[in-house]
Amino acid sequence: MHALPSPKVASRILPINARALPLRRALLTPCMASAINSRRSFASSFPRRDEKVLQVAKTNEKSIIGPGAEGPHIKDLSPKTPVVVPSSTEELRGDWVLFHPVYSPEELRSVEVLFRDAKTFSDRVAHTFVKIARWAFDFASGYKHKPLPANAATMSLEELRKGGYLMDESQWLRRILFLESIAAVPGMVAAALRHLRSLRLMRRDHGWIHTLLEEAENERMHLMTFMTLKNPSRLFRAMVLGAQGVFYNAFFLCYLISPSTCHRFVGHLEEEAVVTYTRCIQEIEAGRLPEWTNLPAPEIAKDYWRLGPDAKFLDVVYAVRSDESTHRFVNHSLASLKYESDINPFALQEPDMTTKGSRICFERDESARFAEEAHRKITDRRGEAA
Repeated sequence: MHALPSPKVASRILPINARALPLRRALLTPCMASAINSRRSFASSFPRRDEKVLQVAKTNEKSIIGPGAEGPHIKDLSPKTPVVVPSSTEELRGDWVLFHPVYSPEELRSVEVLFRDAKTFSDRVAHTFVKIARWAFDFASGYKHKPLPANAATMSLEELRKGGYLMDESQWLRRILFLESIAAVPGMVAAALRHLRSLRLMRRDHGWIHTLLEEAENERMHLMTFMTLKNPSRLFRAMVLGAQGVFYNAFFLCYLISPSTCHRFVGHLEEEAVVTYTRCIQEIEAGRLPEWTNLPAPEIAKDYWRLGPDAKFLDVVYAVRSDESTHRFVNHSLASLKYESDINPFALQEPDMTTKGSRICFERDESARFAEEAHRKITDRRGEAA
């Protein structure tokens, strides 16, 4: 009989997540397992909230709910299947994340570069700050993208790079890593403030918190994916630390004053992110980033976006761009709502990628209709199940 790790050790190496309960139960003492069973029995006596449904056109259902590229999820294993517990020095891998979209090949290529016009004073303030932030990001990351000269066809790749017309793979990674280390801040700040507001007023949140947390984690997973290709220097990490400190506190204070302006700011920021990744895709497909042309997708990306075993890095960039278009759509839509009373229309489901990729947002009345339709679908499913 193999010795089991103590509950204290198990709690450190295993994610505290409902998906991992079968494994945790095997590791915990019988007394603790009994307590867990009692709590789950109590919870099961109440109606369970329906799982979010992403309406993805022409997407195989198995690609959404099936095992990832790293093998079956723990929740998919039978109770009798032995599970190897990693040591403290090994990485625990798997899809231990919140809800996030998984895209079909058609959806990945349905994203358009879109910009929302500033219609109000609040919109103009948000747009101005995005322009300032874009300039700062470009300066800090060394980003450059000048129009190609008329004789570009006769110039070598090295000549174009020396002339400042193109960036190499290292420069692109520096730009992306800096962008993603900052992009994950707004969702977490907004979720924390909504969470505290709900506690303070002792009212429900109308479904905003989860969507904001999902956005923050999605951006963090972008960073974790690109980190597999480059380990930033200490100077770069120091720059990220400074930028994150300034941006976090500035966004925190601004969100206290005007949440709608902050969501509009993030929507405009995601517009710029879509532009950046669209240019990156164009550079890869044009052969101007040869190191990435046939580069295999990192394993973390294959598991997260449910990519095939032969997926390339180009597929990852397409998936990241689709995520950014989702954040663009969601934040512009949230900015049009009444922060204090309107429900989050994406709490129960999100539009398919063909909608999020080709439209800039829902206006307030459209958000209300979309939320009502999602609620009606769930009610109908419950009625059919009964």
